[in-house]
Amino acid sequence: MTMKKFISYPHVEGRASRQAHADLPAGTYEREVSKEGFFGPAAFFYHQRPPTGWIGFEGPLRPRAFDLTTLGADTGGPWSARELLYNAHVRYRFWHQSGSMDHLARNADGDELLFLHRGEAELYCDYGHLALEAGDYVVIPRGTMWRLDCDDKLTALLIEATNDHYMLPEKGLVGPHAIFDPAMLDVPAMDEAFRTQQNDERHWQVRVKRRNEVSVITYPYNPLDAVGWHGDLSVCRINVRDIRPLMSHRYHVPPSAHTTFIAERFVVCTFAPRPFETDPGALKVPFFHSNDDYDEVLFYHDGDFFSRDGIHPGMVTLHPGGFTHGPHPGALKNMLQQSKPATEEYAVMVDTRDPLDIGAAGSETERADYVDSWRAAHDREKK
Repeated sequence: MTMKKFISYPHVEGRASRQAHADLPAGTYEREVSKEGFFGPAAFFYHQRPPTGWIGFEGPLRPRAFDLTTLGADTGGPWSARELLYNAHVRYRFWHQSGSMDHLARNADGDELLFLHRGEAELYCDYGHLALEAGDYVVIPRGTMWRLDCDDKLTALLIEATNDHYMLPEKGLVGPHAIFDPAMLDVPAMDEAFRTQQNDERHWQVRVKRRNEVSVITYPYNPLDAVGWHGDLSVCRINVRDIRPLMSHRYHVPPSAHTTFIAERFVVCTFAPRPFETDPGALKVPFFHSNDDYDEVLFYHDGDFFSRDGIHPGMVTLHPGGFTHGPHPGALKNMLQQSKPATEEYAVMVDTRDPLDIGAAGSETERADYVDSWRAAHDREKK
């Protein structure tokens, strides 16, 4: 592996803070430009006006927003889920399911991450049985047979690590038990419910996705008939309520600090409720930044999204690499002082090292006016 040696020369020029995200010069707005997401060398600029105060924006770099609540229900199982975003390393789909699956699914293309947005379900898979509820992340290793039983409707994200694996991030100085202890990961059990479902001896289909095409294998019995297993590979689950965010009362911590799962070319991070910064000079909103090396995708799961205007649960935003973004105008008035003690949002962020393409679900759900949602700051200055 080639070691990286960035050209680095920490320097202060003009009217600037020496501490990122705190003690901004009066009347300025901070913008970060960095390498390797928030992990590489960075420069911090202090502008007289918000860096997103444009009056026009044309071309493919524009930010995108998608309202997935407008998608209709689909009972065809996970391989019928509508694809929103994709590249060679990740496929990002949104799944509406009404009632139990009548077949088993198996992904031969890569590990699957299921995030249950709404509803409850019983997961049956090679490893056993696991009860699921809203807010659950479920890592399903490549090649696992599985299905969901549910009495009502559910909606879920499906994030495929194409030809890759999900792993836990290195947590560095804070140690392996920070953010969440690996002991919090639940695995399926070969319990009474699992043994009972084995008695269903009708013909069962296993729908296997490989190279994004589906093959159907039919058995004259239920192939989830294992009586035991051992090893260190399994389906696992953790709920967003079990995420314990890192916090500094004197410094706005970037979202990458809350990386939950990693793959080779993208990461999954979790926004969970946390106290606002209390130091008088510290930013209390996300800083403006150009995440030039990554495309940034946010799924808004629940709560009050304090840095965004006009966003509700079930929406997705895409900020392409190279697009400067940050808090919406309505949030800037709280840049240094918040009216409440803590955030109230849950969101799932995916940062991809390679640009994303828009799938068919994008044209069905896009809100074309999203690019204009930052214009209000400039418009107010003109009035």
